[in-house]
Amino acid sequence: MSATESTAVEEAHEPHDGKPELLVLRALKLGDLLVAVPALKALRREFPDHRLRYAAQGWLSEALGLVGGYELLPTHGLDEPLAMEPGVVDVAVNLHGSGPESQGRIEALQARHTIGHRSQYRDGPPWRAELHERERWVSLLAWHGIDADPLDIHLNTPHVPSPVPGATVLHVGAAYGSRLWPAERFAAVAAALDSAGHNVVFTGGSGERDRALDVCLRSGLAEDAVLAGRLGLAEFAATIAAARLVVSADTGAAHLASAYGTPSVVLFGPAPPEIWGPPPGPHVVLTRAELRRGDTFAPEPDPALLAITVPDVLAAVRGLGVF
Repeated sequence: MSATESTAVEEAHEPHDGKPELLVLRALKLGDLLVAVPALKALRREFPDHRLRYAAQGWLSEALGLVGGYELLPTHGLDEPLAMEPGVVDVAVNLHGSGPESQGRIEALQARHTIGHRSQYRDGPPWRAELHERERWVSLLAWHGIDADPLDIHLNTPHVPSPVPGATVLHVGAAYGSRLWPAERFAAVAAALDSAGHNVVFTGGSGERDRALDVCLRSGLAEDAVLAGRLGLAEFAATIAAARLVVSADTGAAHLASAYGTPSVVLFGPAPPEIWGPPPGPHVVLTRAELRRGDTFAPEPDPALLAITVPDVLAAVRGLGVF
């Protein structure tokens, strides 16, 4: 455990202005945080006098700041107990899932009140696999008597400006190979949009910079168009918020575009858009559901993603009125 994490653990055990503690467990990625925003906002309204914690990986701190009102409790998945002494938490909320691992971590808190799905420990709504992720957590809260709006997805304005206001963002990376649309197709889209007058930039994490550079080289654009690996999370959010257009696989970039109402074309592979897709708005979903294999952790792109062509993407951009 790092010095920063040790300090976080110590602070977790200390009283905070005498406020009761509410802890939300969702130790997942950026997109998972963003689809939970309606539920997080509802909890903030329902418990205005509580200290609100969100248990997830530390790198999400800046993104959590865009939601507002929550402190991040560094949590690396479910492998280790949550850094809270039993009995400290007043309200424990399981927005991670319904499996025994997340339920066990929540139960170990010995909270005075627990919000979660039905389990061996307590009553709750049954898990419904067919629900959209935003609807899933809103429905969970509704069962527990808390009103929430699944379309209450908007985030606070980033505290930093976009380095490229009005740019067209091609987010070429993804967490798994199953979601990686071919580099040459991204490059062809970039070249077409550049020819149409778009200021095209390429985003991604630091581990995706090589892929972004490859796409940029194939497209014939200058290397300074590659922002992958150069932006902090707040700068990345600001870039999406101020963009003209976002083209991305089903990633955090797509969910940020939804949160800020930025026109987007979202390419779906293994995940069904009925569960993870954008809300109503200037967003177009592309996929071939009948070809979906659905293996999120596969090293190669899902057939539902590979069936999407460059003309498909450009037609979707035209349909949004930005091409």
